[in-house]
Amino acid sequence: MVSNDVEILEQLKLGNPSSYRELFDLYYMPLSVYALKFCDSFELAEDIVQELFIKIWDEKLYMKLEGSVSPYLFKSVKNNTLQAIKRRSKFRFEEIEDQVNKLIEEERIDVEFLEEEKTKLISQIEALPEKSKQVFKAIVLENLKYKEVAEELGVSVNTVKTHYSRALKKLRASLDVIVILLLP
Repeated sequence: MVSNDVEILEQLKLGNPSSYRELFDLYYMPLSVYALKFCDSFELAEDIVQELFIKIWDEKLYMKLEGSVSPYLFKSVKNNTLQAIKRRSKFRFEEIEDQVNKLIEEERIDVEFLEEEKTKLISQIEALPEKSKQVFKAIVLENLKYKEVAEELGVSVNTVKTHYSRALKKLRASLDVIVILLLP
């Protein structure tokens, strides 16, 4: 994955705008799910990720980055989400910061533990209501866009977003595993 990041970053620096789309497609969903770990709204999580990508493009932040983009993106999403929550005064910031410090050990992934968590996640996914399960599988496992899922199921894009948001809320305890599954 690092070589993908490096290649995309190099293409961005060379002025290739399609590489920005590659970066967005590669990280949008994993970052949105990651942001959801810290907030209770998938819409807020998506807004935060979208704002980050806008800032990267508008301020040409990619010119300042070296190596892998992933650590910068995840750290920025974490910080931006915590700031958004603090601004909303919905939760006490100190409690969230303590939870974040406990939840995040991105550099240490126990493979055996991860396999156990994946097994739990699969059973949790199967326990979802049918439509939410279909939407979740289509977006996460098949990497389909909201519009594609909506067309496939014959529903509106907003209905797809609602089912996806409900599924993620029910799977909140497994969000770490979902983020890892989303990354190529």
